[in-house]
Amino acid sequence: MKKLLVLTALLAGTGMVQAATLTQKNISLEQANQLASAAVQACMAKNYQVSVTVVDRAGIVKAVQRTDNAGPHTVKASEMKAFTALSTKNASGKVMDAAQNNAGAQNMRDVPGFLLLAGGLPLKAGDEVIGAIGIGGAPGGNLDEACAQQAIDNVKL
Repeated sequence: MKKLLVLTALLAGTGMVQAATLTQKNISLEQANQLASAAVQACMAKNYQVSVTVVDRAGIVKAVQRTDNAGPHTVKASEMKAFTALSTKNASGKVMDAAQNNAGAQNMRDVPGFLLLAGGLPLKAGDEVIGAIGIGGAPGGNLDEACAQQAIDNVKL
């Protein structure tokens, strides 16, 4: 009888693990590289020297590209903008606006890994966020964001 109870408990536990398994979409390496290339092209067409970072749904860097004359600070800035957009599921510029205009959100600037500047956009497959892109180096975050949006518009996710 004792063995039967143990076996039943083990089988029940196994069923719970299977029921808790998630299936989630994520950006592929191919898509990340295509986005990074498209973003670099969009910025270079306007003579912006930038770095582009694409992160997956977990915030892990999937692709990075840096133009030849982009400042060294742009690499980390692009990563942090992408992470901010991914974490909040919102454009990093909107997160910046919220932190500046909403007293309850002002401390968002203290979240490790966040950069409250425009230039980061979440990447979606339908309504599901599957990653994010961040750009740093154009002469304004709004210009970084415009290049990111152009890349998203040109690459099928």
